[in-house]
Amino acid sequence: MIEVKKLVKRFGDFQALHEVSFKAREGEILGFLGPNGAGKTTTMRILTGYMPPTGGTATIAGHDVFNDSMAVRKQIGYLPETVPLYPDMTVQGYLEFAAELRGVPKRKQRIREVLELVGMAERSRSLIRTISKGMRQRVGLAQALIHNPTVLILDEPTIGLDPHQVSDLREFIRSLGGQHTIMFSTHILTEAEQVCDRVVIINKGQIVAEGAPNELRDALQINSRVYVRVQGHYDIAKLAKSLEGLAGVSSVEAHGDALVVTSKAKHEVRPAIANTIAQQGLALLELRPLTVTLEEIFLEYTT
Repeated sequence: MIEVKKLVKRFGDFQALHEVSFKAREGEILGFLGPNGAGKTTTMRILTGYMPPTGGTATIAGHDVFNDSMAVRKQIGYLPETVPLYPDMTVQGYLEFAAELRGVPKRKQRIREVLELVGMAERSRSLIRTISKGMRQRVGLAQALIHNPTVLILDEPTIGLDPHQVSDLREFIRSLGGQHTIMFSTHILTEAEQVCDRVVIINKGQIVAEGAPNELRDALQINSRVYVRVQGHYDIAKLAKSLEGLAGVSSVEAHGDALVVTSKAKHEVRPAIANTIAQQGLALLELRPLTVTLEEIFLEYTT
């Protein structure tokens, strides 16, 4: 549905994108991750026809974004980081305007459907300047959905929202998966993990990793980590030293009243840990593996 091949973008002497390539499959929610200035917004602006690439190709639903720009725009709903709203319009009036620009048939019916979809039907007569930022994001999503596009491109859609608004918006975006192919730009890693089927990580204008979060974890899971918690008062330093002496253990670190034991590759150390704790007359409360987090994956690939 989205296919990018060796995309290059230069601004004078500065090269923002270095032969960027990736794909998004039909009905997939693709997270586009990277630190600020990595090239996320530049890539999205090229895909939505806001600026041409310097080199390479990009296609949306089989249409080239440069040579067949108008066909691409019909396929895309775009929510930029700064939502393009007119504060003195009503929600209803703004969507009527957006629907007219898009040439949407049966506009009144479609506007009602979209307002229900984004949960703004009861505020349709409100002036945009009087509604909250979370509601404005929903109106922005409504204009992106008004023509029922096959592809949605969302640039940092939850930025600046409170936790309740973020949670609601994430759930809504997740509900759109399958019906639309969604490209979702964010630098909030927990957000990508909760919302996206697959992620692409970009850094300094280059793709540095791509895959489902669990695939990226497996690629980085060179060592295994185990979380250990013991009941009651005990000498945590003494226990840590005992565990460090076990075969296959590479390090032991204290985390509050618990320990995190890192083992060497392909070493199963949990039975030995349990035995050591029992031999010291202690009661084991918790012994569980720790997986690599998306944050650790991100840092590994971008630093």
